[in-house]
Amino acid sequence: MTADTPQRPPQRPLPTPIDRTQPFWDGLRERQVRIQYSPSSDRWVFYPRSHAPLTLADDLEWRDISGEGTLYTYTIARRPTAPDFTGDEPQIIAVVELDEGPRLTSTLVNVEESAISVGMRVRPVFEDVPGTETTLLRYEPAS
Repeated sequence: MTADTPQRPPQRPLPTPIDRTQPFWDGLRERQVRIQYSPSSDRWVFYPRSHAPLTLADDLEWRDISGEGTLYTYTIARRPTAPDFTGDEPQIIAVVELDEGPRLTSTLVNVEESAISVGMRVRPVFEDVPGTETTLLRYEPAS
């Protein structure tokens, strides 16, 4: 690389959907959070799987949910979490407890660090990755 060669921003790693996870990613592209529900255990399930926890039934159904929830915990990474994320600092990594019960890991956006508190209400933000068919799920304060 010479001094005249423009540097491209690093390509961030992207999810690779598989048959089991495709409905989740399709939902995000449609601006909808979609997770599995098990009638046999009357429970919502996340991460996507082939059989229901507890019952091991193969009755999992994909259902749309609001995606809203509560901030369960978070951390602020002031150094890159991986080389591909250099320049994204600080990165606010969050665990969100969905209203339906499951927890998922994401990042908080559109929030000042001083406004973050465990237990705050959050809502989904759908982030399209330019040049791809991928939409990522982020979270922001609900109010």
